[in-house]
Amino acid sequence: MDIGKLRVRPGSKFKLAKYNPGDTLGISKTNAAKAMAGQVTRLSGWHDLLYAEHKRSLLIVLQGMDAAGKDGTIRHVMSGVNPQGCTVTSFKQPSSRELAHDFLWRIHAAVPEKGEIGIFNRSQYEDVLIARVHNLVPREIWKRRYAEINAFEEILSANNVHILKFFLHMSKEEQEKRFKARLSDPAKNWKASAADFSERKYWNDYQAAYEEAISKCSTKDSPWYVIPADHKWFRNFAVAEIVTRTLESFKMQYPSVDPKQLAALQGAKLG
Repeated sequence: MDIGKLRVRPGSKFKLAKYNPGDTLGISKTNAAKAMAGQVTRLSGWHDLLYAEHKRSLLIVLQGMDAAGKDGTIRHVMSGVNPQGCTVTSFKQPSSRELAHDFLWRIHAAVPEKGEIGIFNRSQYEDVLIARVHNLVPREIWKRRYAEINAFEEILSANNVHILKFFLHMSKEEQEKRFKARLSDPAKNWKASAADFSERKYWNDYQAAYEEAISKCSTKDSPWYVIPADHKWFRNFAVAEIVTRTLESFKMQYPSVDPKQLAALQGAKLG
């Protein structure tokens, strides 16, 4: 798969309308399913090496409209990793304590340690998305946050936190289908709320907000990927492929052990 087609180039004239949420880049569901099993296995191995090497971390940011599949992506893509070295943080409405700090305070506290994979289900970008759409802060405040987010991510990158940002791009029609399916499923209808449906009237506002955030904050070291998400199987496959290739690109190695120390350990008697 040419993942370059999904990556938003820094400084490009990015238009979300040019990305088809139903696209599969010519990949069949059958081939994706076969590849997915291998990706999960490879990801598990690379995660083990990341943990052992302990030199860097990987931060995965997932954003998307309600029902785009953030939870499902985490469940399927990360099914093989060791929970000991993987954290998932879901950013909901800020608490009073969090509101008493700058908007990035709670984000920085959740950044993964070296050797770990950290996943953000929603993120710092909520402060230029929902805050913008619902006028939670003045325009002059959310407008300057793009630069503040870029500076924050630059600091993380300089400290060996590799960042991958995924926008799960779903059509409005597909969201409606998923909402209806959710309501008819007893295992899922507990997730439904009136807010899910009321937010649909802001669809175009959110699309504009995402377009500007992605355009202004896709950088060389912290790229945005627009993942077609109308087909769940392709969404999972594409994210898994990008994460796996990224980990492979680190050229990691297991820590070396001093030969004398190893010999001593090998010759030691077990109690």
